[in-house]
Amino acid sequence: MAHEIQAVRAQSPAGVEHTRDRKIFIPPVDIVESKDAILLTADMPGVDEKNVHVTLEKSVLTVLGEIEPVSVKDRKLAYEEYEIGDFERSFTLSDEIDPDRIEATLKNGVLRLVLPKTEAARAKKIPVKTA
Repeated sequence: MAHEIQAVRAQSPAGVEHTRDRKIFIPPVDIVESKDAILLTADMPGVDEKNVHVTLEKSVLTVLGEIEPVSVKDRKLAYEEYEIGDFERSFTLSDEIDPDRIEATLKNGVLRLVLPKTEAARAKKIPVKTA
C-alpha cells in the first residue's frame, strides 16, 4: 500500500531557521520494535547518500534529506505537477536507546535506522524453577 507524502511546511523548533526557501515534506515512517532494537524506515524518494543527514542532539534524532532540483540547459519549465522539496522529521529518543550504536543506511530513497536498545532496556527472560 503506497503512502502519500504530506506536503507541509515543517514547524521548526524555537531558534531553528531553514536556510533554503523550499517546501519541507514530512516523510512517512514505519517503526518496528524488537527485543534488541527499534527499526525506523523512512521514505525519501530522490534523496541520495550525499544529501541525507542524520543527527542526534540532546536526545532528538533529526533526519534531513535534501533534493536538488533538476534543470535542463537552455530549457524553461512550462508546467510542473511534481513538487520538489526537502524531507525532514525529528524524533525524541528515550534513554533506552544506545546513541553510540545507531546505524543508518539508504537504498533507493528508503532510509533505514537501527536504534539499538541499551543492555538495561532489553527484555530479559527469567527462568522459573520448581520449588
